[in-house]
Amino acid sequence: MPTPTPQSVFPRSAALPPVDTHFHVFPAHQSTPGARYIPAYAAPLQAWQTAAAAVGLRHGVLVQTSFMGTDNRLLLAQLAQHPDSLRGVAVVSPDASLPALQALHAQGVRGIRLNLAGQSHDMAPWAGASPLWDALLALGWHVELHTDRGALDPVLAALPLAVPVVVDHFGKPERASLHDASIAAVLQRSRQAGAATAHVKLSAAYRLAPGIDAAALARLWLQELGPQALLWGSDWPCTNHEDSADYPALYAALAGWLGPENTEALEAIRCTTPWRLYWGTPQPA
Repeated sequence: MPTPTPQSVFPRSAALPPVDTHFHVFPAHQSTPGARYIPAYAAPLQAWQTAAAAVGLRHGVLVQTSFMGTDNRLLLAQLAQHPDSLRGVAVVSPDASLPALQALHAQGVRGIRLNLAGQSHDMAPWAGASPLWDALLALGWHVELHTDRGALDPVLAALPLAVPVVVDHFGKPERASLHDASIAAVLQRSRQAGAATAHVKLSAAYRLAPGIDAAALARLWLQELGPQALLWGSDWPCTNHEDSADYPALYAALAGWLGPENTEALEAIRCTTPWRLYWGTPQPA
């Protein structure tokens, strides 16, 4: 069973602070063998903290990079230093066991990531991962999915319906339309399995297909799923798009997409939903 979350980590006030649910840290010139990307620069945690502090943000979800594979040591080291303000999403192999995931849970990990972007989307290696899916359900974790543009539908179909999913970067559809296969697949999963099992991360608009209006897509997701199923992430330091790594602009983008007058939705997406998903349901002050 999952390790209970200490109530002391919850802010003792009615308002929950905002959370950046998607950022990375990594050293320069390091990757696992065969990685499709090797960073030429370092992205230390302190740099993210400094950038986030400029908008009054100090809570975040550290997402394991694709180029470090299942070597989660750096991620775990950062979580150990900041157990109250950080949570993590790790990368594991399909045969990861419940005891192994329980150890990660105790260190602040709350999900696993399948980053299929730029590589094969063949889900065959995960076809026999029933023990892993059962472990995720026991721990209350989710699977975070990053796919190529327009490739989400068959990946979602390969995952058991009961397993909660968080879809990266707007879902990267081919168009902002209910008729798009990726969008339709998320909505169908939400209807079939329940709203709490399908989340979409509004992040990295620069990774969308050319011509897609991020504001139109964000409003589509808000209308169809509601703010309780949406998250915001900076994607800092915006690998391969480093010219977009202006943190105040990244933070303000959500209000630009949804409209600054939509205060309740903005608070839910930035605060309430991530606290529920990554820290558990807060107790009232």
